[in-house]
Amino acid sequence: MTAMHGKVCIVTGATSGIGLQTALRLAAMGADLVLVGRDPARGDAALALLKRDAPQASVVMHHADLARMDHVRELGEKLAALPRIDVLINNVGAAFWRRQTTAYGLERTFALNHLSYFLLTALLRPRLVASAPARIVNVASEAHRGASIDFDDLMGERRYNGLTAYSRSKLCNILFTRELARRLSGTGVTANCLHPGFVASRIGDNNEILIGLGFAIAKRLFAISPERGAETSLYLATSAEVADKSGGYYEKCALATASARACDDAAALRLWRESARITGIAD
Repeated sequence: MTAMHGKVCIVTGATSGIGLQTALRLAAMGADLVLVGRDPARGDAALALLKRDAPQASVVMHHADLARMDHVRELGEKLAALPRIDVLINNVGAAFWRRQTTAYGLERTFALNHLSYFLLTALLRPRLVASAPARIVNVASEAHRGASIDFDDLMGERRYNGLTAYSRSKLCNILFTRELARRLSGTGVTANCLHPGFVASRIGDNNEILIGLGFAIAKRLFAISPERGAETSLYLATSAEVADKSGGYYEKCALATASARACDDAAALRLWRESARITGIAD
C-alpha cells in the first residue's frame, strides 16, 4: 500500500465495523478523512478513537441517514465543495428483515445499500474527475450470488424477503460498479467493488430481537474481525497494484469472479437508468 499523505478520503458508514477500521488505517497512512455516519453518538465515539489512535490525522464527521435521498443530496452538495476528493469508499449498508420504507416511499434496503452509492457518487463525480487520479470503492458481498433483479418490483412491493432484498442490493453494487467503470473510462477515475468477508459488524443488529440474536450467534461463530474485513477496501483504495484497474470485483485483495448475473452489462445499464430515474439524476 502507498502512503496517503494529503489524500482526501471519504468513507460512508464510518462509525463502526468495516468503515471505522478503514478510517483508522487510512488515518495511520496520513490521509485526510471525511467520514459519514448516521448516529451522532457513534460518530463522537469514532472521532474520539481516531483522535486517540491517529492524533495527527485531519478528520471531519458528517451525520446523515443515507437511506434518505434528501440527506444524500444535502451531503453530496457539501462534499462536492471540497477542494479535491482522491478516494470515495461507499461502505454503508444494512439488512432489514421486515420491509420498511423511507419518508419518500423507497424500500429501505434498496435505498440505503444501492441508491445511496449511486446518488452520492453521481453528485461527487465532477470533483473526483477534477482530482484524478482518483478511486471509487464500493463494498459489495458474496451474498449477491443467486440473486436476481426484478425491474418491475425494485421496491419489493409485491413480495419481500429480507435476505433476498439484501442479496439483490449487493448484486446492484456490482452491476453499478461495472457500468460506472465503463462511463469513467479515460477520466483517470477507477471504480472497483469487493466482498469483505462475513464480518462481525453491526449488520443485522437493527432487527427485532430473535432475528438480531440469530445474526449475533452467526457472527460469533463464523465472522471475521472488522480489521480483516477492511483489508480489501484498503487495498483498492491505496495499492499501486490496482491504480489503473477498474470495473473489477475483489476478494481477499485479489480479483475474483462474480456471478453471471453480476456480469450482465445489459442489466447494469438498465439498473443505471432506473436508478437515475428514481433519484432524478441525468442519465
